[in-house]
Amino acid sequence: MTTPKLFDRAAKEAREATHLAPYAMQSCASLGRVHQQNMDPLRTVWERDRDRITHSMAFRRLRHKAQVFVSWEGDHNRTRLSHSLEVCQVARSVGNALYVNEALCEALALCHDIGHPPFGHRGEWALDRLMAKHGGFRHNAQVLRVVDLLERRTPLHPGLNLSREVRESLLKHEKTEDWPAEFGAPPKQPCIEAQIVDHADSTAYNAHDVDDGLRTGIFSEETLAASSSLWRRAKESVERSCPGFLDATADLALRNRRVVNDMLRISIEDLMNFSACQLQDSGLTSADEVKASDLYLVGNSKELRGEVGELERFLHKNFYKHPHLLATEQRASETLDELFAALLSQPHEMPVWYQAWRDEVGHERATCDYLAGMTDSFADSERRRLC
Repeated sequence: MTTPKLFDRAAKEAREATHLAPYAMQSCASLGRVHQQNMDPLRTVWERDRDRITHSMAFRRLRHKAQVFVSWEGDHNRTRLSHSLEVCQVARSVGNALYVNEALCEALALCHDIGHPPFGHRGEWALDRLMAKHGGFRHNAQVLRVVDLLERRTPLHPGLNLSREVRESLLKHEKTEDWPAEFGAPPKQPCIEAQIVDHADSTAYNAHDVDDGLRTGIFSEETLAASSSLWRRAKESVERSCPGFLDATADLALRNRRVVNDMLRISIEDLMNFSACQLQDSGLTSADEVKASDLYLVGNSKELRGEVGELERFLHKNFYKHPHLLATEQRASETLDELFAALLSQPHEMPVWYQAWRDEVGHERATCDYLAGMTDSFADSERRRLC
């Protein structure tokens, strides 16, 4: 019996060299990992990173962390996990269309929110306030703490030991003064794959926040249609593809879902087409030239940017500032305030590993790391137990 031929790492790297755009990241050129390891015979460096992220405990916990609604408020609302998967889908589609490295897009999309604490941005603001005298809290920086220090998968070293490119790209929103010294001077721009994930993030959450807002009754379609030209354009598209459906159906869930899907399609296609033109006109011939460029090359057309800005202003006013969500913000703040004080005074209530972690990073930072890893429901139950 002959040995079957597998599509191994060498074959994948050869395909990257011949099929990807010149400005795409090449996995064979990776700067490697902090803790050196033999190369995987079948997976590229970023496929390996993606798989480590997917199988991490921190990634699984995103299932019970709030995107907008806390996790117990409904089975169909987005969580950090479902949001990350939707971002990954958008990023893969755009990355594939632009001839760049899909595996790197996937790894960054799946990992980009892995440092978020319970209760979404409300939890982030609370922890930043609590840590004001101890270095603050930023979820982008916490992503790196999670993958470098807090995840445990082997006794040989802490963290997931991800590649340098993934680790650096996760910090794309960090200020220059917060940039880790080990990475040297920050690049002018992130790599193309990181730029794609950045826009995939906003594209996904704009669409799914509209979907969640309509389904939960936070705002009505009439209010949305009066304020969003992008929604109206998507509705017109559905009327052309499904004549009479919108007026005839009594199934409001399907009706809204169909329009949201077209809104997402319009946004993604515009992102692909405008970014392709930008990249072609740039004349860039390498990934290093992308990072040194004065231009951010991935984005939407001027027309769609105006429509997206209009939609985001609507969501800020009618969704994120809704009294129900503001009440959730207050509850998040109270929960984390009480837990922070309780665990500082009763550190034995933390897992043994975090008690030892206090000796390395200090009481406040270790407590913050523990709280940031909690899910919404666990934080709530620990508050009831300890406070």
